[in-house]
Amino acid sequence: MLRPLTRLFGRAAVLLLAGVSLASAHHAMDYAMPATGLEGLLSGLGHPVIGVDHLLFILGAGVLAARWRRGLLLPLLFVVASLSAAGWRAAGASFEVAEIWVAVTLVVLGAILLAARNPGWTVAAGLFVVSGALHGFALAEAIVGAESTPLLAYFIGLAVIQSAIALAAWWFATWLAAHRPRVPVQRLVGTAVGFAGLAFAGMAAFA
Repeated sequence: MLRPLTRLFGRAAVLLLAGVSLASAHHAMDYAMPATGLEGLLSGLGHPVIGVDHLLFILGAGVLAARWRRGLLLPLLFVVASLSAAGWRAAGASFEVAEIWVAVTLVVLGAILLAARNPGWTVAAGLFVVSGALHGFALAEAIVGAESTPLLAYFIGLAVIQSAIALAAWWFATWLAAHRPRVPVQRLVGTAVGFAGLAFAGMAAFA
């Protein structure tokens, strides 16, 4: 039962990636700089969803967090780190993150989800903070140079959507663990995230 499901999730991740290019996936406003508060908000809400690598990491982060009693804090650490890094980049920091490093965070997260043993809460927290910073720098490229109003709205949208996705994934994984313990959600999500990370890394390496 597990192997067919794992193969299914792996193939689904590859098919999903096949239909989404890295270039078009990283701007919710079709590369137009948000000029109003509404545009900034919509861009912030849409960016982590349209960017499949960001979406998969946030979902995986929520699922991994379900392993710990205090796990709810882990995806929030990711959100705070991503917002901090995005704010730093938007403020003018000349620091850009190559797409391959974002892909590496997916591979690492997938490996941890597939591992039989927990890495420890502190190690997981460190992963979330570092990954959040890398994703935040990448996300900020869509807003660098924007005026203050759309910039603030962008960060609000970014905070809301990332928190909502991560907490929903955490709640769902927690519910499954309590009510459907035979469903291998950690392995299924880990397979999808890991395959996606490898695919994105290959795309970035040969871009």
